[in-house]
Amino acid sequence: MNSKIKAINDRFGGLFKKLVKAFWILFIVGTLSLVMLFVAVFQDWGGWFGGMPELASLENAYEENSLASELYSEDGELLGKYYLQNRSPVTYDKLSPNLVNALKAIEDIRFEDHAGIDLKGTLAIPVYNLLGKNRGASTITQQLAKNLFRTNDYEGSLTKDNRLLRRGIAKIKEWIIAVKLERTFTKEEILALYLNTIEYANNTYGIRTAAKYYFDQETDSLTVPQAALFAGILNAPSRYNPKRHPDDALHRRNVVMSQMAKYGFITDEEYDTLRLSDLNLKIVEQTHNDGLAPYFREDARQYLKKWAKENGYDLYRDGLKIYSTINAKMQRYAEEALKEHMTELQKKFIETLRGREPWVDGDFRVIPNFLESRSKNTAQYRAFVNRYGEGDDSVEIMMNTKVPTTVFTWEGEKDTLLSPIDSLSYYKHMLQAGFVAIDPQNGEVKAWVGGNNYKYFQYDHVGQSKRQPGSTFKPFVYTAAIEQGYSPCFEVMDSPYTFHIPGGDPPTWTPSNAEGKYTNEDMTLRQAMARSVNSITANMMDRVTPQRVVNIAQQMGIQSDIDPVPALCLGVSEVTLLELIGAYGTFANLGFWNKPHYITRIEDKNGNIIHEFTPKSVQALSEETAYVMLHMLKGGVEEEGGTALGLSRDVRVDNEIGGKTGTTNNASDGWFVGVTADLVGGAWVGGDEPVIHFRSWYYGQGGKTALPIYDKFMKKVYADEELGVEKRPFPRPTKPITINLNCDTDNEEESDSTTVDDEMIQPDASDFG
Repeated sequence: MNSKIKAINDRFGGLFKKLVKAFWILFIVGTLSLVMLFVAVFQDWGGWFGGMPELASLENAYEENSLASELYSEDGELLGKYYLQNRSPVTYDKLSPNLVNALKAIEDIRFEDHAGIDLKGTLAIPVYNLLGKNRGASTITQQLAKNLFRTNDYEGSLTKDNRLLRRGIAKIKEWIIAVKLERTFTKEEILALYLNTIEYANNTYGIRTAAKYYFDQETDSLTVPQAALFAGILNAPSRYNPKRHPDDALHRRNVVMSQMAKYGFITDEEYDTLRLSDLNLKIVEQTHNDGLAPYFREDARQYLKKWAKENGYDLYRDGLKIYSTINAKMQRYAEEALKEHMTELQKKFIETLRGREPWVDGDFRVIPNFLESRSKNTAQYRAFVNRYGEGDDSVEIMMNTKVPTTVFTWEGEKDTLLSPIDSLSYYKHMLQAGFVAIDPQNGEVKAWVGGNNYKYFQYDHVGQSKRQPGSTFKPFVYTAAIEQGYSPCFEVMDSPYTFHIPGGDPPTWTPSNAEGKYTNEDMTLRQAMARSVNSITANMMDRVTPQRVVNIAQQMGIQSDIDPVPALCLGVSEVTLLELIGAYGTFANLGFWNKPHYITRIEDKNGNIIHEFTPKSVQALSEETAYVMLHMLKGGVEEEGGTALGLSRDVRVDNEIGGKTGTTNNASDGWFVGVTADLVGGAWVGGDEPVIHFRSWYYGQGGKTALPIYDKFMKKVYADEELGVEKRPFPRPTKPITINLNCDTDNEEESDSTTVDDEMIQPDASDFG
């Protein structure tokens, strides 16, 4: 028996020794080759492997990610973001422990123990593959390396044409980068970096954005099911998209929670209970159309984009923190006030049309082929022309074919059937509006509502739209008069006044009062401005000259082109609402014009202040002139027949407040500007085009269309004690007033008429501007 064993040993012993020797040779050679390969890849021998990221880029790894810039209100509310990828960073201390545990349980349970590569998990892959189970071994650090650095982009000559070799080399680079990351960052920093770089579907990047989008909450308050959902999404964001594939997302979430139970992060009892819960999503859509102050955010975007380019920043990638002057509460009150009033005014507008079209000429004759001519400027018309050709009958057929569509109403969006022509007609019947409020002491914009609804109407009626201001321009005429020594008590007869225009066609112009009525009695300038009497304003314009009025308006911040023509006294030169309100702020600030502005400072993503904005301030008027004009403006709420008497008692009583209405030709535009010590605000209301009018002058005048928006806003502001805006006197000049403000009315012949509620630019005024 022993001889047989000996024979076997003699026969196979040599072979066994040879196998062992061969194994060790292969192992040593393989190990050395692997080490050499790692060194070769790391050092990019001969340029074969495409190089590696430098250590400096690793230390600034997160800098390479696109970060959303954030716009904040003055009271700290996030108004909106500007981004290519909607991503906002969060630090480790703001992460819920549930999130950290869920991530480790499903992605990398030995995260705390390895140095970037999990050798145990890597060596186990072949065993799992033999058992028919798929298993990845990429650690969280490796996944971060892959997210931060596109290793395939570092392409060398050896890997250029070999996809399999390129993938293998990319994996080696991933391992090397992972080790470097572990040496550069703490475990907590790696976790935060990882969660900040991941996509969570639906254009949400980073855990902070995802938590806000899916659950409307911050990352430090995520529950176990919520955290498990986010950890589960990472494996395949498209497949486990909770919005599109809720069942798959729910299943994956429960898999994560089962792993959390397996590793002791939650108990089995907790898992049995939590797995039965629904996703309970609370989706917060984050498009530019949604949220507070969309018109303001768009105007700010255009300004900030230009500023960033001039100063070496990228608004969409650099994660800037931008702080604005907008007060979130006032902004909400402004949006509410506009919506509340316009909901009712729109009904009244349609009611007063009585089935007639609102697009009419100066003689109130319907403009023929109005919709047909406007339709040619629409995107739908151009698309049909591109498809069928100019003049083809199919274009007209398609423009008149009803299709399912969603339209804006003040009660909410409505699904209906409309043809493109019907849709155009529907929106041309829709009144538009704008409102803005500023602090006159510094020019800071506190509220900005550019229109009815940004999703449907992108045109901004605060800073973009220019319309005739009507009688809201009259205070500039009276300001010029006060500067030339006239007193609010100076009397002028309310009777027709004729301008003689050398070389004019016609050579004379006689503006008429609203409804063509005159009292033929003397009025003080204060009474005339309060009642908005056209004849007396025209008289004063002739006395001070149109050019002087232009100069005054420009000194006070009107930057639009203004023609020095007689008709300017009735506000025929177009201006924006923003510049008009800024100019009125000069009165409340005792002669100093502060350019309206809305950005105070900008910080980089690390919180370092990179720019602070200094408002532009210019002394446009003397203190005395400005204060006298405040006295004149108060006449609108104090004088008999004042056009601002429509303000509610809640706003007028026990308050120093001035106001001026404006209504343009045939009620195309309605305006109101209100002035207090703390806020100057104004509203504009009108059709999409100046040819769209109210058919009723009574309902179309500024006192009915625009004044209520301001009134509702101010009532809300005064009712909110936290805002600190109180009824108080206007600031007083530092020197005594030399102009008499206490008019002796005993000798005045007062009119029995209270005059009309407002004024109109007459059709012939357009001949001069």
